[in-house]
Amino acid sequence: MHGDTRLEAVLRVLNHWPRFRLQLFLEGILVGLLSGTVISFFRWGLETGSVWRQWFYANVLSGGSLVVNGLWFALLLAAALILWLLGRYEPQAGGSGIPQIKGVILGAIRLRWFRVLWVKLVGGILGIGLGLSLGREGPSIQIGAVAAQGMSRLFGRTRMEERYLITAGASAGLAAAFNAPLAGVMFALEELHRNFSGVVLAPAMAAALMATMVSRYLFGREPVFHFGILPHFPLRYMWLAVILGIIVGIAGVIFNKGLLNIHYFYELPVFRNRYMPIAFAMSMAGVLGYVFPDVLGGGNELVNALYTLPLSLQLFALLLVGKFLFTLISYGCGVPGGFFLPMLVLGALTGGMVGIIFIQMGLISSYYLSNIVVLSMAAFFAASVQSPVTGTILIMEMTGSYEHLLALCTVSLVALVVAQLFRGEPIYEVLLQRSLAKHKPALSSSERRNLLELTVVSGSQADGKYIGRIAWPSHTAIVDVKRGSGDIIPDDETCLRAGDYLYVLTDSIEGAEAIRNIVERTGDENM
Repeated sequence: MHGDTRLEAVLRVLNHWPRFRLQLFLEGILVGLLSGTVISFFRWGLETGSVWRQWFYANVLSGGSLVVNGLWFALLLAAALILWLLGRYEPQAGGSGIPQIKGVILGAIRLRWFRVLWVKLVGGILGIGLGLSLGREGPSIQIGAVAAQGMSRLFGRTRMEERYLITAGASAGLAAAFNAPLAGVMFALEELHRNFSGVVLAPAMAAALMATMVSRYLFGREPVFHFGILPHFPLRYMWLAVILGIIVGIAGVIFNKGLLNIHYFYELPVFRNRYMPIAFAMSMAGVLGYVFPDVLGGGNELVNALYTLPLSLQLFALLLVGKFLFTLISYGCGVPGGFFLPMLVLGALTGGMVGIIFIQMGLISSYYLSNIVVLSMAAFFAASVQSPVTGTILIMEMTGSYEHLLALCTVSLVALVVAQLFRGEPIYEVLLQRSLAKHKPALSSSERRNLLELTVVSGSQADGKYIGRIAWPSHTAIVDVKRGSGDIIPDDETCLRAGDYLYVLTDSIEGAEAIRNIVERTGDENM
């Protein structure tokens, strides 16, 4: 009965679509204000923790007694215990959080929003603040999304509307974390919702803009990365961008393989329980704080310092290997924190090495090394996440340089093609599938019922076909079809066209995926 009431509410929304879109836009503004405020607190906590950590190593531990240094490691182990307890209390707050939000939008996962919110805040500030090589961006996306979910629950919104608001919250999360509103919108649409309809775009853009305003009011409008002089990249060097895309594309695949297989390391007999991997990672952070502090934390300070470092291939290689291994160790232990920013740092270091080789071979002037680093970050993101448009826009906003669009698009597309040729898979998609396979959610019949918004893709099985002649999965109902600004009441004789927005009711994750294969994937993609 409760499920029928929800369905009736959804049908009322579909019948009053223009008013619903305006309502979503206004709610997106509220989501942006709320998410931007919470994420700004998260960002402040991380930056304060990083400053405090650096001061403590430089002024207390470096000249401290054996007792003082021993107490520091005892503190790290105590922090590991707290992180382990937080992970037991709310497992869905662990890791990046982006796969969990993808699962929520797909209707495959249910999150306890308030528990995830405060555990992510506390766990992220504690772990990253004490030096784990994790980023604030993935957690910020999850924090923004669950804050939006909480607002939706407060207002009693339908599950369909809640998914739109969660997408808006995720958009606000990335925008506030990176001071990059366009990238926040594009990531939410290209990677999370995978739908560019106006009803998704309006609240996502409103939320991203408002969250960015809050962030800039509190932290200023400076971009995250500073490269000093960033000249125009000459067209005559575009062939080097292609070579760079190939090399960095392979590096992105290697990074994904490392992330997806680090669990084998933590399955060794020495790690007898779930506390020991976290204790190991925190202890490694303590050791590296003395001998190699550059690889601690997210790494944006390291990227900002790259153009001031000597052009030493050995130095860049050491930084790359150290950051790569410690990122795997940090992410693999399962505490709250993402690999979004460390991934960009690894791209920058890879590009720095390639750029030094180009310079030593006389192929390019050292004047353009910063350009090579910037291009490499976009390529690494495209190879790992396989969202090249988001990567291009993200790097432009994060560096404050909008003159590199052609080069960024070129290197991102080359890296994407290389990653796919090497059978690389989108990292967040694989992590979501692993999570669902390992912890298949037990949902009630009403929770399994989901209304999907899908776009009929040109060349898909649904394009040009009558609804009654398509082999839909069982327990599927076509609720509404929107074409342009008009509505079509669907029946068996309704012919679907590319660009139609289809609203489909289903009651299983498998059914939802089968419907997506029919409507949103071409024949080549299904092969």
